[in-house]
Amino acid sequence: MRGPDLSDLDAFAAVARHRNFRRAARERGVSPSSLSDAIRGLEERLGVRLLNRTTRSVTPTEAGQRLLDRLTPALAELADALDAVNDFRDTPTGTLRLNVPAAAGKLVLAPIAAPFLLAHPGVRLEIVEDNAFVDVFASGFDAGIRYGESLAKDVIAVPFGPREQRYAVAASPEHIARHGRPERPADLLSRPCIRHRFPSGALSPWEFDNGRGETVVLDPEGALVVNSTELAVRAAEDELGWVYGFEGFLREALESGRLVEVLEGWSVHFPGPFLYYPSRRHVPAVLQALIRFARDNPPPEWRTG
Repeated sequence: MRGPDLSDLDAFAAVARHRNFRRAARERGVSPSSLSDAIRGLEERLGVRLLNRTTRSVTPTEAGQRLLDRLTPALAELADALDAVNDFRDTPTGTLRLNVPAAAGKLVLAPIAAPFLLAHPGVRLEIVEDNAFVDVFASGFDAGIRYGESLAKDVIAVPFGPREQRYAVAASPEHIARHGRPERPADLLSRPCIRHRFPSGALSPWEFDNGRGETVVLDPEGALVVNSTELAVRAAEDELGWVYGFEGFLREALESGRLVEVLEGWSVHFPGPFLYYPSRRHVPAVLQALIRFARDNPPPEWRTG
């Protein structure tokens, strides 16, 4: 009887890590049924059940957990060894999986993804937008992008994106003509506002700072609450009320005149995001290539913040 294939062991590790066939299948680019067949064949060859499967959950058995504990560092070591060979190529090849918040997806990666891939035809870039705080490495990602306050302590982090960003508040010219222009942040409490809700369920506060030591945090009212900045901006353009968010999200509407920014002197500025990855001996060549490309070819959106 032949021993288990490395691909089957890697498939088992993916399912056991995600505890879900569909998520593991998406990560590997295969169908859930083929992944299930691979695990079933692996169990038959080993003569032991590795996963407990129900309609609601997938969990490793005691034997499966013991195998996973030994496999995880071995597979990581193998990936490092193969990637070390990649360093000798003129052009790095392989897949780079990134987990990023929606703001970083649009404002940081969108301007650089296409130029990077055109310059590195052997690279496949997979970007997953996720605003939740997850262990991106346990979920099978090579790196993530987060802001400083959200970074874990035991990672390597490099500046990636505009080095300064800011919040802005705006409304349509028609809305301003009808309701008036606020002179101070507190004026927004008597005006209709469009709110954003975090994945945690909390509403995003509206923060202001005049640069002279005075800060204001508001919780304004409004008829619309969303978890999509695109929806919020469109609603503001449609004269529903005031929108508050990253200036980068509002920039196109502001430049076109569909929205008008107010309270510029109260805009909160904050440091830009970081790309982070595990503190490993060997950094994947495709990740090194992305870091070098971003350093040498920052898009205009990054320079303007």
